[in-house]
Amino acid sequence: MAESNTEQPNGASTTPAAPPLTTYTPRYIDIGINLADPIFRGRYHGKSRHPDDLKGVVGRAVEVGCTKLIVTGSSFKSSRDALKLTKEFPGTVFATAGIHPCSSSIFSPSHHKHHDESQSEGEDEAEHTPACGPDPTKPILDGDGVDHARSATIIADLATLITQARTTTTTSSSSSSPSPSPGLVAFGEFGLDYDRLHYCSKEVQLHSFSVQLALAASLSPQLPLFLHSRAAHADFVRLLKEAFGPRLERLERGGVVHSFTGTAEEMRELMDLGLYIGINGCSFKTAENCAVVRGVELERLMIETDGPWCEVRPSHEGWKYLVELEVKAKAAAAAAAAAEADAAAAAAESAVPPEGQEGHGEAGQPERKQRPKKQQQQQQGKKNQKKEPEVPERYNVVKKEKWEEGAMVKGRNEPCTIERIAKIVAGIKGVSVEEVCEAAWANTVKVFGVDS
Repeated sequence: MAESNTEQPNGASTTPAAPPLTTYTPRYIDIGINLADPIFRGRYHGKSRHPDDLKGVVGRAVEVGCTKLIVTGSSFKSSRDALKLTKEFPGTVFATAGIHPCSSSIFSPSHHKHHDESQSEGEDEAEHTPACGPDPTKPILDGDGVDHARSATIIADLATLITQARTTTTTSSSSSSPSPSPGLVAFGEFGLDYDRLHYCSKEVQLHSFSVQLALAASLSPQLPLFLHSRAAHADFVRLLKEAFGPRLERLERGGVVHSFTGTAEEMRELMDLGLYIGINGCSFKTAENCAVVRGVELERLMIETDGPWCEVRPSHEGWKYLVELEVKAKAAAAAAAAAEADAAAAAAESAVPPEGQEGHGEAGQPERKQRPKKQQQQQQGKKNQKKEPEVPERYNVVKKEKWEEGAMVKGRNEPCTIERIAKIVAGIKGVSVEEVCEAAWANTVKVFGVDS
């Protein structure tokens, strides 16, 4: 299209000015964050190590643009705790409710605690959500079977929990009228995990997933599914199809397979079934992982931190994309600083008086310009400085024993780090951070309705 010129009164013509450039402000939804874990209250393995700083954790997330947090329910206890957080942080925190495969030992005859008290055998109320790492040396073998009477009670109690959560009313600060609570937005986390059979045997996991799928399919209206699949793809897909049809055509609200670390073929099959793929730090460990992420369609992408676990580490293949971004940012900053210095030097040079008209001091002698010792000071400063990290932290990071207000705790992944997930996905796929953020936001809102 030809440019249109504007005729001026004096006969000259000008081209309309281009609209001013706008800077994109990222926005994020963390679809999987274990904020119900006591680690975010300062408790580690039953002992208090520092003050409860959950409000600070949520505040840091909001500061970076992560204004919606979906807190994972992985047992009766963590699901109830997640639902409580939706009332503590209304409009920011949402919850899921379900029984994680690693918490599914409650279906076993050998489980001796009531299912409403624990996540898996041996855990007390202060224990944490299951960590990410596998332990193939201590699997719980099949053969113990399933306690079917207990199973029926568990599913009935889970159905009651979900029904009560969906019918709970809240009163907003702007209105005195109660309205249905939007806190519960998904069924899960549930699925299969054959990498971590040390928590629960395969036969019990299969039963747990199957009976929960039946419950999820029976709900009216259905909830979206928050799914877990680790080294169990064939069984995982088979049970989904048994519950919702060969194309999952009876799955009304869709679902996401979170913390995805499977193969490219598995990922494509899940996307073909209409499911979404959740990406976090565990999805970037190897070159093969990153190649899988490259193939995830933006229309099927969601992002998460899965904190306090699954942080992105320098040993991960995906870390290099953060380093590359930092190098580019430093180069751009240096170029801008150099341009500013050149402009200042040019301005100073143009202000120098003509020869013979130099300013004179009190003794009538020409003034001598004092040369600052900046270069010497910079060299001395460099000697005293610690080596700059390849990828700087946005917030101060301290050990839990040296906790301080406003700081992140080393080794405790937080939702504010979701910006790193978006940057790495953008780097891997060769697209902008804006494209990643906006696609993930739209997908998450579409499935979970957290922006209504």
